[in-house]
Amino acid sequence: MTKKWTVDEILGTARAFQPGCVITAAAELDVFTALRNGPMTAAALAAERGTDPRATTILLDALTSLELLTKQDDNYSVAADVAELLSETSPKNVLPMVRHIGVYLRRWAQLAKVVRLGRPAERIPGILGEAGETTAFIGAMDNISRPIAAEVVGRLQPLNFTHLLDVGGASGTWTIAFLKVAPRAKATIFDLPDVIPMAGKRIAEAGLTDRVRLVAGDFYENDLPAGAWAGQPAGADLAWLGAIAHQNSREQNRNLFAKVHAALRKNGAIVIRDVVMEPSHTAPAAGALFAVNMLIATPAGGTYSLDEYTEDLTAAGFTNVTLVHRDEAMNSLIRARKS
Repeated sequence: MTKKWTVDEILGTARAFQPGCVITAAAELDVFTALRNGPMTAAALAAERGTDPRATTILLDALTSLELLTKQDDNYSVAADVAELLSETSPKNVLPMVRHIGVYLRRWAQLAKVVRLGRPAERIPGILGEAGETTAFIGAMDNISRPIAAEVVGRLQPLNFTHLLDVGGASGTWTIAFLKVAPRAKATIFDLPDVIPMAGKRIAEAGLTDRVRLVAGDFYENDLPAGAWAGQPAGADLAWLGAIAHQNSREQNRNLFAKVHAALRKNGAIVIRDVVMEPSHTAPAAGALFAVNMLIATPAGGTYSLDEYTEDLTAAGFTNVTLVHRDEAMNSLIRARKS
């Protein structure tokens, strides 16, 4: 049955951006880290953060109305549970993801223009700058992947591989998860030069430096690494494309799948983690909205159905295309073989 909308529901949906703008602005300004050390007035916080006092007061009052802060007299405080999630000094913080959402808010605001012109939104830099936003993006991928990585990899069991090729894996999160279930395996992470050092840092923190090769490159322009390494035969026997395919057109995916095919050993497998749409492309709803995310951010990206993935993998030389797991969002899994 078609939903019957009310005026209040329509206007409420249209205004839904407002809390998001408040929390992402506070994340970019690192408000919660400052307040974790103790209560502060708006004037004191503005002096510390280099912001306008009147604007800071209005932002802090809005955060209080959302119950992210508390206010007593002129002092603002942050609760321990909020600080744990939104303070730089907390190892459990999700600030990178919140800041990355702020980047997308600036793009989503241009959606009508994007639809009219058919090209991605203009990149409007925030206060973090381009380098800061890249760091936030890589951190965001870790924020959303780390809590679910072990469960997702577990859905692929039994896993028998000796060399993983993690394409576009610069957070390092998925390589770490795969190597935990295969203690004797090695891995190669391939990603852009400016993000490879971020992967190296996380790999080192996990104590896996001797098991992971870091290779910088651009999969749109370069072949994927297929040479022998660390006593392994040439080529990988498992390739992982985690949340990569959606940034590409189908033609770009066919080209990338062909490069993966060339980099794999005989009988090697490719696993794609991404949204898998129904043939209508209207469900799951999260996937339809994520296609908009790709519309505003990429020249030709989108979300694809199992039939479309099957056609493109087959065109690249793969066989036995299987939907291992269907998810309402990004964690569907497709596996195929190089015969």
